[in-house]
Amino acid sequence: MRRPFCSIVWGKPWQDGKVDMGLRGEVFSSKASSGKRTYFFNVKENRHGDLFLNIVESKKHGEDGFERHSLIVFEEDLASFLEGFDQAVKFIQKR
Repeated sequence: MRRPFCSIVWGKPWQDGKVDMGLRGEVFSSKASSGKRTYFFNVKENRHGDLFLNIVESKKHGEDGFERHSLIVFEEDLASFLEGFDQAVKFIQKR
């Protein structure tokens, strides 16, 4: 039986009220672990201030390695992405 584990990480505020995004521009991150796979949902900000979603699947590969796959969804595409994602999830749940 799979038991997902989720955690949420928020950036730390600076003195001037801005958020400390870390080294890779992350402003928000959550994680879901299930079996051999871990999924990361990272909201990042590029140097122009645009937000995007970076979804990463990480799974154990061999003794010491990990295999990673990444998908980027830009802010302007989120609504259509979520609509398609929701349709796929509903289809799976009906079966």
